Amino acid sequence: MNDNILELTGITKIYSNGVVANRNVSVSFRKGEIHSVVGENGAGKSTLMKMIFGIEHPSVGKIVYKGKEVHFANSMEAIKNGIGMVHQHFMMIDDFTVAENIVLGMEPLKNKIFLNKKESVRITKELAQKYNFDMDVTLHVGRLAVSAKQKVEILKTLYRNAEVIILDEPTAVLTPQETEVLFDNLKHFKEMGHTILFISHKLNEVKAISDRITVMQNGESRGTYDNKDITIDQMTELMVGRKIIMSYDQFKEPTDKAVMAFKVENINLNKKGIEVLKHVSFGVRAGEILGIAGVQGNGQNELISGLVGLSRFNTGKWFIENKELTSLTIEQKRHSGLAYIPEDRMKDGIAQGASVAENLISSYYKREDINGKIFMNNKGINTLANRLIEMFSVKTKSSKSKIESLSGGNIQKVVVARETNTSPKILIAEQPTRGIDIGSEEFIHHELIKMRNKDVAILLVSADLNEVMEVSDRLIVMYEGEIVAHFDTVKGLTDKELGLYMLGAKRQDEESIRRALTC
Repeated sequence: MNDNILELTGITKIYSNGVVANRNVSVSFRKGEIHSVVGENGAGKSTLMKMIFGIEHPSVGKIVYKGKEVHFANSMEAIKNGIGMVHQHFMMIDDFTVAENIVLGMEPLKNKIFLNKKESVRITKELAQKYNFDMDVTLHVGRLAVSAKQKVEILKTLYRNAEVIILDEPTAVLTPQETEVLFDNLKHFKEMGHTILFISHKLNEVKAISDRITVMQNGESRGTYDNKDITIDQMTELMVGRKIIMSYDQFKEPTDKAVMAFKVENINLNKKGIEVLKHVSFGVRAGEILGIAGVQGNGQNELISGLVGLSRFNTGKWFIENKELTSLTIEQKRHSGLAYIPEDRMKDGIAQGASVAENLISSYYKREDINGKIFMNNKGINTLANRLIEMFSVKTKSSKSKIESLSGGNIQKVVVARETNTSPKILIAEQPTRGIDIGSEEFIHHELIKMRNKDVAILLVSADLNEVMEVSDRLIVMYEGEIVAHFDTVKGLTDKELGLYMLGAKRQDEESIRRALTC
């Protein structure tokens, strides 16, 4: 008997610009299983999921769902047929309640005309209880934590009777404790007969939750494996085509323990009566990486935005080697030794429409070796650009290619190459490997460590616990705009312990936290 609920046969997807996203992919998904699909960025896994969900359509091949070939015109058709998708970026209305968001577009009506709010609450409350989701459906979504918002997205798919649920990077912004709860929920869904398609780059989590695993590389399937038959190292090698080493020389004694290369004093920020940042103080020594851990939305973005000059605080001062930066312009901050790898490389990290070479010099285009007395020194620019392209293994046809023609990982390498080439005293790296492939991630981590070993002070902000624990020398944790913990070393620190501070369940005493500035 065939227990496959969904089968893809010979799927090829070619876009109008000639890019081949998938090539002859065949994979089946069984009813009542958790099936992970893994691969680097650009491996074709997201495109494959979009074709299942009706957002994209195969150029060649067929999709068979519940024994019948299907051709969904759009995602609404997929939803009506029992396929749901929870996107990495949530799609909800913050001013609506949980119940209103869940039933949106399929609201129960009174007398076939009026919205029945009472019935909406009753139905969604019963739905949440059925799937072991403990939540108040009358709360406004804007008040919910990230993990609770994710539950709302999942309940939206279940309300629409989804038998197949696609989860795109569902643990990207969750603590270990929240991830455990999610995995318990997914196992419960599986027991109730739902099929879960789990897309993730966190291979340890893939191993923890999956029944079977499909590995993608360069748009092709490298095979489907029972979980017990494949290791994390084997998955990595299939994804990348070579072995990857993701453990690093974690700690180098800073050159001078007494001197802080970068110091932040008493930062406060109030927005519309809400305290976003509260008395934030810390320091980073030359030759060390200080990591900031925390669930997204706890003030990290606002802190970095103010430090680099993109926004303002209500109070506070910050210094590079005792030179105050507080009131300086962005250009002056850069001349003082500040470099910045922004969270959103496409919005804040590059100039789209400009060439790779132009992006590689955009932070220091006034330098004498590339800026002539009248015209830019094109020879000098190209020499510098080609040297950086080679040093950072940027895959591009030419330094004159448009920056947006590169893959996400290679665009990020351009940003890192540019910022490290400014001879900074402090480098602020905000989510430096978000959304890039594992090979580029490894490369960028090694570059950060190289800079640290050259006595650059590095402030690393990341929602990825693995990243901050693997690369940092010291750690601070932010919760609701405050520093709630400081760790002199990451040795012996577990992700679960760190997760308790990130959730606000634990907090160190004020004296321990104060050492983040003075140690």
